[in-house]
Amino acid sequence: MEHEEENRDRKVTTRFKPEEYLMIDRRFKKTRFRKMSEYIRSVLLEKPVTVNYRNKSMDEMLEELALLRRELSAIGNNLNQAVRQINAAHGTADNRLWMSLLSIIGSKVDHAINHIKDRMQNFSELWSQKLKPEEVSSAQ
Repeated sequence: MEHEEENRDRKVTTRFKPEEYLMIDRRFKKTRFRKMSEYIRSVLLEKPVTVNYRNKSMDEMLEELALLRRELSAIGNNLNQAVRQINAAHGTADNRLWMSLLSIIGSKVDHAINHIKDRMQNFSELWSQKLKPEEVSSAQ
């Protein structure tokens, strides 16, 4: 028979001061564990504890990317509406008006797209940089 895992039938109760508990909870939340009992058991039994860290600058970049995506979406919607209006006006005086408006919108879109490209380039340069060891330890 293969090795059978024994049930955990021994219970240990420990009390902590509020600040001690907060410290343990903060450390627990940085790990891969889903239950604090798993985390505490691993620490006490000196098993490896995998700690994840978050780079706050990456969170800020992701928020910025979400804003840029919304801006691009709004630009696309405006262009689609303009093209539909031009197609509906097909050959009338309104058509010439819409064509001139579309050229104005196009120049604004070019400016917005260039701005977005610049921001994306900045983000890719920042992402491509490696974290220094002191940055990793301070993030934990």
